Amino acid sequence: MNPPGRHVVPLREAVRAWFLISWQTFGGPAGQIAVMHRELVEERRWIGERRFLHAMSYCLLLPGPEAQQLAVYSGWLLNGWVGGVVAGVLFVLPGFLTILALSWVYVAHGESTLVTGVLLGLAAAVIPIVVQAVLRLGRRAVLNRVLLVLAVAAFVALAVLGVPFPVVVVTSGVAGWLLGRWRPELTRLPEPAEVADERAPLIPDDALHSAPRSGRRSLAYLAVGLVLWVAPVAAAYALAGGQRTILTDQGLFFGGMALVTFGGAYAVLSYVAQAAVEHYGWLTAQEMVRGLALAETTPGPLIMVVQFVAFLGAFRAPGDLDPWVAAVLASLMVVWVTFVPCFLFVFLGAPYVERLRGNETLAAALTGVGAAVVGVIANLALYFTVHTLFAEAHRLGWAHLGLLVPVWSSLQWQPAALAVLGATLVFGLRWPVLRTLGVCAVAGLAVAVLA
Repeated sequence: MNPPGRHVVPLREAVRAWFLISWQTFGGPAGQIAVMHRELVEERRWIGERRFLHAMSYCLLLPGPEAQQLAVYSGWLLNGWVGGVVAGVLFVLPGFLTILALSWVYVAHGESTLVTGVLLGLAAAVIPIVVQAVLRLGRRAVLNRVLLVLAVAAFVALAVLGVPFPVVVVTSGVAGWLLGRWRPELTRLPEPAEVADERAPLIPDDALHSAPRSGRRSLAYLAVGLVLWVAPVAAAYALAGGQRTILTDQGLFFGGMALVTFGGAYAVLSYVAQAAVEHYGWLTAQEMVRGLALAETTPGPLIMVVQFVAFLGAFRAPGDLDPWVAAVLASLMVVWVTFVPCFLFVFLGAPYVERLRGNETLAAALTGVGAAVVGVIANLALYFTVHTLFAEAHRLGWAHLGLLVPVWSSLQWQPAALAVLGATLVFGLRWPVLRTLGVCAVAGLAVAVLA
């Protein structure tokens, strides 16, 4: 048993490791988790295989970006709450700085042939990348016909019926829990393969990691976390004389998003895309796709696309502030309210979750959520495909309900050709995400120059 706060590895060594990991985390949550697994489980042998997968399962059940939360959890395992803060901050920092620079370039030079062409290629490449995410997750999460029904039901609920995203996730978790009680064999995932290495991990799979946390200590973590989380929004509201501004609106929206968006980055983006585009009008659907493309090409969580959304929205509606100042402040605000809950969820829940390893009830609920997330990401893939390849779309159904379908005569050949190129590289040649995005960006630039 390791007491809370004890350093399993020297903190300086952990900082170096997380710094190196942070600059390798390209290609979405699957790639980021793969990097952490390789560094922490396979090469350094700091964390056991099953321990790592248990932590990942808990993070998948949480709202928000699972890769970010897994980094915080792993850092906490290795170096207590200090290690969790270090891992979480370093995981986000490279992406934050890069997206901030790219957002400035987009606003300042977005109409230039260079920027337009590169973004055209990146946006088209996002389509096969998201489809690949659907297939990969489907192979892991949809193991039988019952779970397939859950995935399809989640897609229909979102894409056709307009059911609120949190309702879909909560319902799928309850369905997984009930299924686990009725037919537990349907929610039991295959046992993971052990890493072939003679060295025992520093944090083994079967030992308890931390002592039980007192209720007073948990309340202290909760109080400090809540104060830190709401402080920027409260400050913006107070400085505006009690009036709503773009900063308070974005802080409240993305802060609320951090609490209700389950299922990982792609699932979060499905919710953000519809709200930011259709409700608030901070950017267009095409710009949302471009923002995701930018996030795919930068290190760190894909959810950093919210920074791009905030930057554009605040620049275009700055209120009494200078547009550039408003855009930078909005970026800082949104990143803060999005990621602070990640730390809070882990620091509050990890000591208890460590004692739930092997709990079949938790595993069954996770299985239900995982199956539903496949349908959620499929809805995101449909949304991006329609808005990228076609100039017009409409709802096939009733009023605001029904399936989003394109106007086929509005097909745009340039993004369609680039999407085919991206699909060939991803599925035919099995190229990694970053290389695919690079080639598609160059191809998009060529199309823009020649057009």
